Amino acid sequence: MQHIINSIHLPLALITDPTWIFFVVLIIILFSPILLKRLRTPHIIGLILAGVLIGQHGFNIIERDRSFEIFGQVGIYFIMFLAALEMNMGSVHQYGRKGLLFGLITYVIPFASGFLAAHYLLGFGAITSVLLSCILASHTLITYPIVGRYGLTRHPAVVISIVATAVALFVALLVIAITVGTLQETTWFFWVLFAFKCVVYGAFVLYCYPRLGKWFLRRYDDTIMQFIFILSLVFLSAALAELAGLEGLLGAFLSGLTISRLIPRTSPLMSYIQFVANALFIPYFLIGVGMLIDLRSMFGDIQTIWIMLVMVIVGTSSKWLASRIMCWISKDLRGGTLMMFGLTNAHAAGALAIVMIGTAPEVNLMDSSVLNGTVMLILFSCIISSFATNEGARKLALADLDTEENQGAWHGKCLVTYSQPDSVSLLTQLALSIRNARIPDSLMGLTVTFNDNEGEAEGYKEARRMLEEAVSVASAAHVDMKTLSRLSTNVAGGILHTIREYDCGEVLVCLTDRTTGMPKSSLGAVIDHVIGGTNRQVMAVRLIVPPGTLRRLIVAVPQKAEYEAGFYKWLEHMCRMGEQFDCLLEFNAHPDTLSHIKSYMWRYHVSLRAEYIEMALWTKVLSLSQRAGADDLVVFISARPGFISYKSAFAGLPLQIHRYFSHSSVILLYPDQWS
Repeated sequence: MQHIINSIHLPLALITDPTWIFFVVLIIILFSPILLKRLRTPHIIGLILAGVLIGQHGFNIIERDRSFEIFGQVGIYFIMFLAALEMNMGSVHQYGRKGLLFGLITYVIPFASGFLAAHYLLGFGAITSVLLSCILASHTLITYPIVGRYGLTRHPAVVISIVATAVALFVALLVIAITVGTLQETTWFFWVLFAFKCVVYGAFVLYCYPRLGKWFLRRYDDTIMQFIFILSLVFLSAALAELAGLEGLLGAFLSGLTISRLIPRTSPLMSYIQFVANALFIPYFLIGVGMLIDLRSMFGDIQTIWIMLVMVIVGTSSKWLASRIMCWISKDLRGGTLMMFGLTNAHAAGALAIVMIGTAPEVNLMDSSVLNGTVMLILFSCIISSFATNEGARKLALADLDTEENQGAWHGKCLVTYSQPDSVSLLTQLALSIRNARIPDSLMGLTVTFNDNEGEAEGYKEARRMLEEAVSVASAAHVDMKTLSRLSTNVAGGILHTIREYDCGEVLVCLTDRTTGMPKSSLGAVIDHVIGGTNRQVMAVRLIVPPGTLRRLIVAVPQKAEYEAGFYKWLEHMCRMGEQFDCLLEFNAHPDTLSHIKSYMWRYHVSLRAEYIEMALWTKVLSLSQRAGADDLVVFISARPGFISYKSAFAGLPLQIHRYFSHSSVILLYPDQWS
């Protein structure tokens, strides 16, 4: 596309200096959402229209220099990468087939309609009609950022639309490769080599990326280094995809899908990625798209106007029909037609790539009128899709709010107590995943310094450093963490006083190594007193790897745990961790208890990957050590003495964890129980 734009001779733009160009772009990014919010219009439209006005086909204020090509390429990669990154494998497994079906439907209907219109209404030949049909059949997730603002990134309609986007784009590019290949008289060896390169590329990304990502994220905890590493993986995947004969968009999407479970949604790394993408690169891409649009072509010759009308009408109506049919086929997508149409109707990167192929000198199947028609299709489809996605997402968000039964919405802060400097970041990341984001000030950090008059000053400084690190981790995830540092002659008493004073719903404590002479039933004097002094949920945590790199949560549940007051609370916390870390939930419990767990999961968390293993006797819990590894988090649901699910075998859990589960991350959880 770039060589076509460069061939057009236009007068010199008013602003050509890179510094002033970047300044103008930043001003547009800053004020466009403010203005469009007053007009109740999606801000994406404002960015595109701003690009039209300031571009070479508008008032020619700034020059479309190399920054728009580079930043725009990064922006569209970010859109595809974020779409895949915010999906979890459970959703893909559950809705993958529907996504594949919708991908074929939203490709076949526009392709067939476009071919008939191009051949019979526009008078194009068969091969040119195929290329134009591929433009109408493919689409780009331009309006995906709108979905993120409504918190619907994991809604079934969104997941299905994202999978369908990858399917439609892949099929379109494959059809184009075959069509152009027939013109160039390619041999069978070309197609064998093409298939081989695709298989090797896919195998490399699917096998190496998760392992490489896990190795790096566990070894280096600096968020900036992690961000650069992830961005390098995205561009490597995009570059390798182009070497294999595919489109870089597919490479960015595949990279996000393979490493999605390594980056929790509430992690600082995810916040960095979303911030950089939405603050700069995606707006830069949208403005650059607007600068390509020439509104004067709407008033050009009759042939250009006719082509533009046919492309816009056929493309929009066929995409709407495809979304309508998919929602009619799938009962659980009722009400999602408008948003699915909005996500799959916008044309941008894919359309530009295809029209570039058609207008290339060696192909020469499309002229400037088709190019102008494609550019106008981009403008109108983006405007229509923005309104459709915004309205559809708003209706779905309101529907979810009306029907929500507020499961797991227990009140109370999540209190994290810090005693070991090397565990601050890991404990905070875990707390971010289980806190109830629906209540204000849901996260609180606490240090209790022993008041012995000798090491008091140094201990207090160390406590403040730990709290500052915790606040930094939480702030990077856009979570406001309240902190409190106490001086006390009784550390456990300071923790218990904080729980009562601030009405904390659960408390996380660091499970330290055992010392010589400790009773087998003891977790340490402080933790023992905290567990015995409160009826709130207490989680003694030992993490040996970052939570985002966990592959499985192995939950051991005693018989009659469902009769405890905090049963559904800790179960909801396990589900939140499974969702945030995109890992498998494995519940080991008595058949009667499993039935309650299954019922809750199927009602509220059907998209999570879960396995249910019968464990009739608690004495079999030690067998879990043979299956648990460094990638697993083993959660033991215990109970305080005197309550219905308590077993005498619980007294030996601290020593058994130390002996048999030293190679795995562990949580020993004492649920809420009646006072």
